[in-house]
Amino acid sequence: MRCCFALGLVLVGLAMRQWRNRPRLDDETPIPGWMLRIDHFTVAGAGQVGFALSALNPKNILLVAAAALEIAERGLPVGQQAVILLAFVLLASAGVLAPLVLTLALGDRSREVLDSLRSWLARHNAAIMAVLFLVIGAKLVGDAISGFAS
Repeated sequence: MRCCFALGLVLVGLAMRQWRNRPRLDDETPIPGWMLRIDHFTVAGAGQVGFALSALNPKNILLVAAAALEIAERGLPVGQQAVILLAFVLLASAGVLAPLVLTLALGDRSREVLDSLRSWLARHNAAIMAVLFLVIGAKLVGDAISGFAS
């Protein structure tokens, strides 16, 4: 319970930091340099960057740790825990898999949609992450408090 409570507080703190540091409506949101280079990646380079941005990202590590803690606390058999964690990873990967599926399905016609989506995500990234951290952090804190009370 203490781990969930502490991790929840960390996530709520990250949510507040992300929200405070988000760009204002009139701010120009620069697209990070790595995002500009995506169009020139080889398949191997794209795979390496994708791995680094997802598996080695501290934000993602915290979110997976929170999910693993929640799953472990349910007292399910190890096999069921593994299936649930795999389902979580697949669902969490939907944002990465969607552009791939879109590109495979539409080919060059996907370029306009993906460019528009890239701009929107770059503009609203801090707000999206703040809401995500707040929801998961609040759930962990709430679960820990209810666990302490019982």
